Amino acid sequence: MTEPPGAALSVTDAPPRSDTPSKPLAAQRVLPLRRPGRWIATAVVLVLAAQFVHGLATNPFYQWDRFGYWFLRPTVLDGLLITLEVAAWSAVLGLLGGILLALARLSKSPVLRAVSWTYVWALRSIPLIVVLLFLYNFSALYKTLSVGVPFGPAFFSFDESRLATDMVIAVIGLSLNEAAYAAEVVRGGILSVDQGQHEAASALGLPKGYQFRKIVFPQALRSITPNYVNQLIGLIKSTSLVFYVSLLDLFGTVQSMGATYPGDIVPLLLVATVWYLILTSAVSVVQFYVERHYARGATRSLPPTPLQKLRASLTELRARIRRETAI
Repeated sequence: MTEPPGAALSVTDAPPRSDTPSKPLAAQRVLPLRRPGRWIATAVVLVLAAQFVHGLATNPFYQWDRFGYWFLRPTVLDGLLITLEVAAWSAVLGLLGGILLALARLSKSPVLRAVSWTYVWALRSIPLIVVLLFLYNFSALYKTLSVGVPFGPAFFSFDESRLATDMVIAVIGLSLNEAAYAAEVVRGGILSVDQGQHEAASALGLPKGYQFRKIVFPQALRSITPNYVNQLIGLIKSTSLVFYVSLLDLFGTVQSMGATYPGDIVPLLLVATVWYLILTSAVSVVQFYVERHYARGATRSLPPTPLQKLRASLTELRARIRRETAI
């Protein structure tokens, strides 16, 4: 006969019981999933990194004593100052030119859109070294420049060779090239702003200029900043090309000193490498805090700073050690 529903199990039907008492829930540990591939990849990367550092430290070909001699020499610092000056002027003028080109590209005027598109297309297609060399030899094409009525009399003219110094040529060339790329960065940032922001500002009757300065552009900066800082880092490295227009920047100084002291070519190149690393790292730090500033109001909590991340990691490590020792 079958048991009726709800009947109790007999003693013989009960599941077997273990003689060993089970651990309390507080003492039980959840073992993490083992990932041998991750540990193997980590070990390989650490070995390769250790070999690389060991080679840098022990290879006499690097001549670290000569590196220390050249690193803070006045000649190198003068070249570094020229690099900073060219990069700063080109970044400012390139960004301003990019904003104007982006606004022209978004304009309702077909002429402005066509001119802006043509400029961006041409300058992004021509290598920067070609632009610099063309500007360097510009005086051979136009010895004097004049301002006046087209195909008519000139109001005043000036000698191009007197104004076009090596510094001016470098700044103009880099600025023209940078403006073409900055225009696309700014245009993408403006287009990333929600269309409802434009409609709300128009509904309030705000002037177009006020809408752009106070509503659209501040929101677009959240998208523009990381992309343009990436361009700025590329600009700092591109300043090494001004050596070909007879301007002794950091790279030009290193090249000149390397020709004078052929035995110090490698340490001089290391000097330039380290200074470029310092400059780009400083720009990256500024980028982080600018992005953090414009993230206010867009996220519930601001991203932690590197110091806050370090403190959180140390706190988590101490808590984990306490848990491990308590078990």
